[in-house]
Amino acid sequence: MDAAGIQQVVAQSQPVFPDEDQQKSTALGSSAAFADLLAQSKENPSAFWDSVARELMWYEPWQETMTGSLPDFQYFTGGISNPCYNLLDRHIANGAANRTALIWEGENGDSQLYTYRMLLAEVNRFANVLRSFGVHKGDAVAIYLPNLAEALIAILACFRIGAVYNTIFSGFSEKSLRDRLVNFEPKVMVTADVSFRRGKTLLLKENVDHVIADLPYVEAVIVIQRSREETPMQAGRDHWWHALRRTVGITCEPERMEANEPGIVFYTSGTTGKPKGVVHAAMAFVVQNYVYAKYHMDHRPDDVFWCTADVGWLTMHIWGVVGALASGVTTVIYEGAPDYPTRDRLYQVIDRYRVNKLFTAPTVLRMLKSLGEGAMEPYDLSCLEVISLVGEPFDPETWHWTHELLGKNNICVNNTWGQTETAGCPLAGAAWLTPMKPGSAGVEFLGAAIDIVDDQGNSVPTGTLGNLVIRKPFPMLCRTLWKEPERYYQAYFSQVPGCYFPSDLALKDEDGYFWVVGRSDDAFNVAGHRLSTMEMESAVLEVDGVAETAVFGIPDAIKGEVPVVFVKVSAGVAATDALERRVSQSILDSIGQFARPQHVLFTEALPKTVSGKIMRRLLKEIVMHGDVAGDVTGLEDPAAVEAIQVVVARMRQSGA
Repeated sequence: MDAAGIQQVVAQSQPVFPDEDQQKSTALGSSAAFADLLAQSKENPSAFWDSVARELMWYEPWQETMTGSLPDFQYFTGGISNPCYNLLDRHIANGAANRTALIWEGENGDSQLYTYRMLLAEVNRFANVLRSFGVHKGDAVAIYLPNLAEALIAILACFRIGAVYNTIFSGFSEKSLRDRLVNFEPKVMVTADVSFRRGKTLLLKENVDHVIADLPYVEAVIVIQRSREETPMQAGRDHWWHALRRTVGITCEPERMEANEPGIVFYTSGTTGKPKGVVHAAMAFVVQNYVYAKYHMDHRPDDVFWCTADVGWLTMHIWGVVGALASGVTTVIYEGAPDYPTRDRLYQVIDRYRVNKLFTAPTVLRMLKSLGEGAMEPYDLSCLEVISLVGEPFDPETWHWTHELLGKNNICVNNTWGQTETAGCPLAGAAWLTPMKPGSAGVEFLGAAIDIVDDQGNSVPTGTLGNLVIRKPFPMLCRTLWKEPERYYQAYFSQVPGCYFPSDLALKDEDGYFWVVGRSDDAFNVAGHRLSTMEMESAVLEVDGVAETAVFGIPDAIKGEVPVVFVKVSAGVAATDALERRVSQSILDSIGQFARPQHVLFTEALPKTVSGKIMRRLLKEIVMHGDVAGDVTGLEDPAAVEAIQVVVARMRQSGA
């Protein structure tokens, strides 16, 4: 296994130490104090998790803090609480009733504001609505909505009554929607007549009508009215949100839930294959994401926090809902794309609401970088203090741009690693307390036990690329797959006995920092040399004029595989033969002749999920077959696929 490329990146990395005054302003007050807390969480995890859980409200204490081991485990066994109470009521009881809890902004500029007291009233109303339809603890509720305030209200209402919820990305096709509903079998669905994105109107209710016509377990559909257009409503089954809201009161007693009872089912996305319904325990999810958000973001009560993810992806639930509200901060939810209707929309939102903590994806920052410094000039971005990221490898060049140009060297840039299955991010740094290494995903975070192993499951030496594994459970780790327990064991625990296997390649350096370079199935071998997405893409992003890139391998009769590079250029930059040569030369200089790309293709758009991940598998399918077999409606902009097909067709016509 050749890891020269990533080792070169690691060797060139230099830690960026947090400002001492900023350290003193944090809850712990110093890097040394956080290092002690980190050590305690590893040496005595039971005592650590016990102390964290005691910072929240419980109706009844737990008998045991930790029981079992991977893959079957429990935390806070017998402890009785309620997630919603800890996200809303707890702050009101502590005097924060009139603090702003939620700011919502629509793509068209509409906005709504809710204090903690106002938000609780709306959550209680909808919880009462759900109970009026016979929804009890453990019943399934599907939420098929874009980023609306009502989406967050529905989530919190499910938490309040103990219903198990699943949010489904509003851009999914009828097939993708159906695949999830057939497995989840919800009693109630929450949707809207339409949704708006990039100026287009998506007919959500129409999709629902088509999909559930033969699904007898869906007893009620609750519809939010966004449009003035007439919407077909089936008598006895379909109900308007606004009409139901007027029929119920603003008081709703929270359901008492044991810490390990399921609360969230989230389906992993993919271009092919049956989606997996990842199950998370509600209160355990809240406990861990409360403490992780506290230190990842350095949360304080006066924060204005924005998670740019879509509610259809678990990232929003981890950070924008649970992490933010458990910390008692103001959370911002934006309905539209971060670069629509103008490419600087993200800057506009930050400036307007004085956002000081941002959670986003590397792709978003690379998009901003491509706009140039001039795009920042109309806005006051001095409010920014912490930017955290997840979703894909984060190249050092964009890290430095974010820290030095966007943040004027006055911010913390906290790259992390996590998955739908891990919920929050067990690899990360603590804002202002952990030295930052550009490109690294951070260190083993509180309570995490992570290793790098070879294909036989043996630990590899420091500095060696291998398979990332999790050796011990933590509270927010997934508990099973919805209705498929055997698939849970096979998917995650059959590769290395006793370990959770994320299917990611990573390296651990001498300072204990992890460098996650991509999924093991994103890696490829060129003439016996193992290459990854991160090392190739980092080399391409060093070229002036490159805004974004995606690299993958395609089969080759002689070399096994050869690299293909897609490049999106920065604004005002022409896609020329000279730029193509510079891209190739940068790869040769950074990695070696064996990494010479077979093709460098320029495109105006790259296919991404709404959470910002570039879908390299789709690109590979198009290059190899000319088309995509899987569903593409879950993409942030499905039209990107057509753009890529045109580029590949031109390549073939030219005989390349």
